[in-house]
Amino acid sequence: MITVRKAIKSDIPDIICLVKELALFEKLANEVTVTEEDYLINGFMDNPLYGCNLAFFDGKLAAFSLWYFRFSTWKGKRLYLEDLYVKEDYRGFGIGKILLNTAIDEARLCNCSGLMWQVLDWNTSAIEFYKKFNANLDGEWINVNLNIK
Repeated sequence: MITVRKAIKSDIPDIICLVKELALFEKLANEVTVTEEDYLINGFMDNPLYGCNLAFFDGKLAAFSLWYFRFSTWKGKRLYLEDLYVKEDYRGFGIGKILLNTAIDEARLCNCSGLMWQVLDWNTSAIEFYKKFNANLDGEWINVNLNIK
């Protein structure tokens, strides 16, 4: 049985464990510098910067999704899906589909014009999964980031 619920403060250590597991899968384990305090301050204040859902399979933590809102000069309010990760042992049970549909529902509920996210070009299983949702995969844009800390 699969259940999904919004994360609460006491889930922060589990969220960080999933984030680190995702970073390891993406071959970027050394890039994770976020702290429990970062998650607490930015996700559980009066105006949280992010939302997070946790998925459980037979009562065991199996996956998470984390999102926030952004504003597009072309499209208006958008939900940005920062991460959607299903632990390896729980893949193939429909958990990713449920989490993505939950994000879509959240975007609709919050009057967003759509969702945005990124996928690594070598993650063919994720790319094929997103194609089932008729997601547009744009190969023209280059990701840019600037670390200031």
